[in-house]
Amino acid sequence: MTSYDRKPAKRVPDCSRQVWHGIAQIQDCLGKRLSGDSWRLVIECYPGVTEAVVQTIAAGLSPDVIFCTRDILKEGEQLETLLAPVLTEDRVFGRMFYGDLMDFVDREKLAQMQCRIRTEGGKQVICGFGASLVCQGDLLVCVDISRWEIQLRYRKGMPNYLTDNPGEDLLKKVKQGFFLEWRIGDKVKLSALKQMDYYIDANHDQGLVMTDRPLFERLLQINAGEPFRTVPYFDVGVWGGHWMEEVCGLEPRKDNYAWNFDGVPEENSLLFNLDGITLEMPAMNLVLLHPKELLGQKVYARFGAEFPIRFDFLDTMGGQNLSLQVHPSAEYIRKQFGMPYTQDESYYILDAREDSCVYLGLKEETDISQMVEALEIAQRDGTVFDAEKYINRLPAKKHDHFLIPAGTCHCSGKNTMVLEISATPYIFTFKLWDWGRLGLDGKPRPVHIQHGKHVIEDRRSRWVKENLVNARRTIQDTEAFTEEHTGLHELEFIETRCFTIRDRAEIDGHESVNMLNLVDGKVCVVESLDGSFEDYEVHYAETFIVPASVGRYRVRAVEGEIKVIQAYVRV
Repeated sequence: MTSYDRKPAKRVPDCSRQVWHGIAQIQDCLGKRLSGDSWRLVIECYPGVTEAVVQTIAAGLSPDVIFCTRDILKEGEQLETLLAPVLTEDRVFGRMFYGDLMDFVDREKLAQMQCRIRTEGGKQVICGFGASLVCQGDLLVCVDISRWEIQLRYRKGMPNYLTDNPGEDLLKKVKQGFFLEWRIGDKVKLSALKQMDYYIDANHDQGLVMTDRPLFERLLQINAGEPFRTVPYFDVGVWGGHWMEEVCGLEPRKDNYAWNFDGVPEENSLLFNLDGITLEMPAMNLVLLHPKELLGQKVYARFGAEFPIRFDFLDTMGGQNLSLQVHPSAEYIRKQFGMPYTQDESYYILDAREDSCVYLGLKEETDISQMVEALEIAQRDGTVFDAEKYINRLPAKKHDHFLIPAGTCHCSGKNTMVLEISATPYIFTFKLWDWGRLGLDGKPRPVHIQHGKHVIEDRRSRWVKENLVNARRTIQDTEAFTEEHTGLHELEFIETRCFTIRDRAEIDGHESVNMLNLVDGKVCVVESLDGSFEDYEVHYAETFIVPASVGRYRVRAVEGEIKVIQAYVRV
């Protein structure tokens, strides 16, 4: 039986009077705050929140009029002109949008709505994405949703917020969310969260949960000062395997699980047990509102309110090879997509079989131009690309660590369980060769040789083996523990340390947020050196985060020797 916790929730006692569960309780609470014949309720919604739910809440308060922010958006050619350079014609890649919601608002329509709000009076509800920008109200409520839930709703036919595209290609929907709507959504949300009276978790339409602002702030303060986990989510893929089914306790599916995102605050949620009621919120709320405590002063100065480290699982145990791929250089990703930093990464091998391998770097005799030509011919004609003619195929065993600075051709082979440790811009993978297969949707998976060929670095067998394979050195070795540097390469900003702990180890946070995983052993306990937080238990394969505000902390083995991998930003 697995001990992996798929719903890790912080228990917060003595808060039942600050929690309302279900539409009826929420309406009752808001109704008591909105007395008299004249009031304004502003309901700010993250793009992706079900509008029908918000309308139901509003209608139950018997307002005289409901104003919807969708009515003030630009339409037709005006909107298409704004969207075109951001979304591009590509299925996957757009260009990062650094404007704000007001760029998509028709100023004349906005003025007309604001005039009606001022002159008509009575009981008014202003709701929708951007409602808090329209006017001030007697009460401000923020209705929120996680990015993963948004993606699940895309799959069920929900359109993007700015576009009526329910039947659109899923990749294009996610592209519009990633490059545009979630960016402007976070800007509006950040401002609203600082002013709101109530917060509503709308990840589950039939189980809305509302808290008041003091409790919301208390929840984030808790996570800003002690270890925590985000809520993992699992997704299927054409190359997926079976390891996570057993270790993470998943129900077998027709399509194998390929990914586990267990350390991606941009996508993951935080869970809180509020006297028996579960509240879910995007982990990005913590990043946006407490970046210095979470990330550390120096990391915040470098990246702003962005979480720069990502942990996820790639499961090909009983599956297939990943696509052969390469990630862009910092210059290329900035010029082509408007991203400030790129996707450097590494593969830490959690488990392996006899035939496990990692494809990494070019062979000594590889001619890059000939390789690119062979890739283009294979993609055009549907022929086979001989990957092993050009790319190193390296055997992989448990606890090996392969470093993959941007520009290095790579992929994990079949029967290999990978903990991927990387920088956060996770969408920027240029597939060079996908082994001639179709995606689960029956369509060819996107291949981006036209991008990839411009960023392939000349990293060959000898250099790869000397610099990127098990680049370990011992930092300290005591009776209680051994600390090893395992990466990443000097070209990458993330440092990784592996702790083999026989008793306990005091760990330096290095003035940075720490992301860790228990990569061997059943259980460990994270302890405070000054008693500022209670002991925090972690089980095998679970990723956990230690905020920079914690500083130094201790990890203790419970049942025999354990291994913990630590990642932090070099500052």
